[in-house]
Amino acid sequence: MHALTHATFGEATDVLEVTDRPLPEPGQGEVRVRTVLSPIHNHDLWTIRGTYGFKPELPAASGTEAVGVVDALGEGVTSLEVGQRVVSGGTFGVWAEYFVAKAAGLIPVPDGIADETAAQLISMPFSALSLIDHLGVESGDWIVQNTANGAVGRLVAQFGALRGVRVLGLVRRDAGVDELASVGIRDVVSTEHDGWQDAAAAVLGGASPKAAVDSVGGRSAGDLVGLLGEGGTLWSFGAMGSGDLQISSGALIFKDITVKGFWGSRVSKEMDAAKRGTLFAELFERVGSGQIELPVEAVFSFEDARAAAAASDTPGRVGKILLRF
Repeated sequence: MHALTHATFGEATDVLEVTDRPLPEPGQGEVRVRTVLSPIHNHDLWTIRGTYGFKPELPAASGTEAVGVVDALGEGVTSLEVGQRVVSGGTFGVWAEYFVAKAAGLIPVPDGIADETAAQLISMPFSALSLIDHLGVESGDWIVQNTANGAVGRLVAQFGALRGVRVLGLVRRDAGVDELASVGIRDVVSTEHDGWQDAAAAVLGGASPKAAVDSVGGRSAGDLVGLLGEGGTLWSFGAMGSGDLQISSGALIFKDITVKGFWGSRVSKEMDAAKRGTLFAELFERVGSGQIELPVEAVFSFEDARAAAAASDTPGRVGKILLRF
C-alpha cells in the first residue's frame, strides 16, 4: 500500500513523501480500515517537525485522525463489521491507504453524517466538547478564552452556548470580531488596541469567569488570569505564541488562581466509557442537527500532501484541509 512518511524531522512541506509499505494485518482485537479522508491538524505538523509531546521513530508514519471503512477483522472482534464506516481520532499512522486500529477505539459513524464531516469529528470537536465538560462550569457561568477565532475556539463558543455557558472570546485583530459575528458568535473582544480590558469588562457586565482557556502562552496567559474571578482556574491548552506562561505571582496568591494543563489525548484515554459515550452522543446530535458545522476549506489527494500542508498553514483559513486516500 501507499503511505505518507518522513525520513527526517522538518516541515511537512519539505519532508513528507509517498512510500510503499506492507499491507498491515489486524491482530487480536484489531481491525484494518481502508482510509477515505483524513484532516491535517496542527499537532500532525508539529509531530512531523519533532516538536510535539509524542516523537515517533524515523522513518515515521503520520496522521492521527481519519474516516474509513472496516476492511478486515482481527480475532475476537464482534463489535464491528466489514464495510462499516468508522472514525479514529487516536491512531497514529492513518495517513495511509490502510491502517490497523484497536476495535474498541473506533467510533461507528451515523449514516446522516457525511465523510467530510466525519473525518474531523474527534480531534477538534470532541476535544472542544471534552474541554467544556472538563472545566466544571454550568449553565449561566462565564469562561474566557483566547484564539477565539481558531478551530477549537469557535467550537468551544458554540458548544458553550448550546450548554448555556457564556464564553468571552479574545482575538488579536479587530477583524476577528466581525469574522466571528458573521457566524453567530458574539461576546468577542479584540486585544489589538490598548484599553481592551474595559471592553471585556463591559461584556462581562460585572460577572467573573470561573475558568480561562489559554492557547497562546506568554503574556496572553497573564491577560486571562487578570480576567478570572477569585478561585478561578487557568487551563493551558496550547502554546501558539510561547512555551512559557507569564503570570503575576500576586494574581495567583491574592486571587487564589489554579493553573492546570489540558491535553485532549490524555483526557480521552482516561475518560470512563459511560462519560465517553455520553459526550459522543451529544456530539453526534449537535453535528447531525446542524447546530455545529465543521467546514472544509479544500480536499487534496494524499499524493499532493506537501501542497496540502502548505494550504493548512495559510493564515485566515476557516475550514479544515483534508487528504483523500
